[in-house]
Amino acid sequence: MFNQLLLLWSDSPALSLAIWLVLAVVVLYLGRSHAHQLFRTSGRAVHGAMRLWGRAIRQLEDRLVARNRDVLLAMGRRSAEAAIERDFKRVHTIMERDLSRYPNLHRKIADAIEKIEADYQEASDAPPLPPAWSEVVETVSALPGSSDPAVHKVLDNIREVIEDAHKETLKLYQKSSRERHRILATMQPQWRSLDQNLGKVKHTIDGLEERSQTIDEQMQEYAAIRAGEDKALNALTASSLTQFLIAGLVLFVALLGGLINFHLIAMPMSEMVGGTSYIGSMRTSDIAALVIILIEVAMGVFLLESLRVTHLFPIIGSMDDRMRRRMMVASLTILTLLAGIEASLAYMRDLLALDREALNQTLAGAAVVEAQFRWIPSIGQMLLGFILPFALAFVAIPLESFIHSLRTVLGVVVVGLLRVLRLVVRLIGGLANHVSKMLVHLYDMMIVVPLAVEHWVSQRRPRQDKHEESDWAQEPLVEPDQTMEVKS
Repeated sequence: MFNQLLLLWSDSPALSLAIWLVLAVVVLYLGRSHAHQLFRTSGRAVHGAMRLWGRAIRQLEDRLVARNRDVLLAMGRRSAEAAIERDFKRVHTIMERDLSRYPNLHRKIADAIEKIEADYQEASDAPPLPPAWSEVVETVSALPGSSDPAVHKVLDNIREVIEDAHKETLKLYQKSSRERHRILATMQPQWRSLDQNLGKVKHTIDGLEERSQTIDEQMQEYAAIRAGEDKALNALTASSLTQFLIAGLVLFVALLGGLINFHLIAMPMSEMVGGTSYIGSMRTSDIAALVIILIEVAMGVFLLESLRVTHLFPIIGSMDDRMRRRMMVASLTILTLLAGIEASLAYMRDLLALDREALNQTLAGAAVVEAQFRWIPSIGQMLLGFILPFALAFVAIPLESFIHSLRTVLGVVVVGLLRVLRLVVRLIGGLANHVSKMLVHLYDMMIVVPLAVEHWVSQRRPRQDKHEESDWAQEPLVEPDQTMEVKS
């Protein structure tokens, strides 16, 4: 078919191809304006459509940014309000626990101060000898000696009396000093008690001061969140991303623990349920083991919800205390029973492994040797099977944090994707506009010969027009008299 069309004008392929090329160039030249209009219209249409898409994506992005902002501010307000409320409760607890006993403590401190003051007054030092005694002793000592035995005897008696009185006075002073020292020694417990009471008061006041500073900082953060400041939004976004990463890491660790738990009970479950039955492409024993693990996780979630540690199910937290305690006891009981079942399955797994090992030794023709201290791995597997359910029960805490932070992370990711999509749409619109211009020039390159002829003709025609105008301007004008003669 192609050869017939090629040889339609002549038996020579070159001549026929040349004729076809000439016809194609002529047809393209005749349809040049329509082709240009088609290219430009198509480019403008694609460019306009992409601009509309870009605007729509921009509006969607703005709405999503506003929604993410509202969600972040709401989460930040709830978190800040909960933290402030918790700190106020702690301050209230300190006030009730410590400062409610302040009147008794104040009375103890006042009694201790009065006791110390009274003891101090009793322990006041008295002068050992009055000034008169020293003057008498000096006067008696300054008396001159006398040869009269009576006078000498009287003076000796006076000296002895004064010395005896001085000794008695000194003894009384030493006795009173010891009494004062004893009183001062009894003051030491009072000082210690007063110091301890003042230390308790200082500790309470310091704790209140620290709590007040923490509350002030949290109130500042809460005010920034209420005002919707960019700094607060950035901090909330960073906090959400941090919580998402940490919660994801903890959930990954919990998933590994669940896999270990699954392999711990999968083999004994195959002996109980049967390893030959299947539900779809999975064995029934594996599904039963997964169901047990998932029920343990669910019971852990209900237990933490009953304790109001998590808030995944608001209906549980809104129950009355009596119903909530019943649910807590039921969840804990079911979780304990499942943990006991897993411990027994783990022990059964160890027995099955021992039987298989003995069977392999028998089939190999070797004597069955019982390993010593075989009970150690059995106890370890039983403990592992009993502890893992309780460990998986706490997965509700990182799960709640993961779910709450996932909203923020998804919002940030979707906003980023919308921005990339808007950029791609704008690039496609601009590229379509430039491609249409390139097609116009490419079309003109295909018919460059007729365009060159047209350009040459269009340049000669203005020259001829100018030449005719110049000839007409050089013709002589008709005289007025001649014009009158012609008219007559």
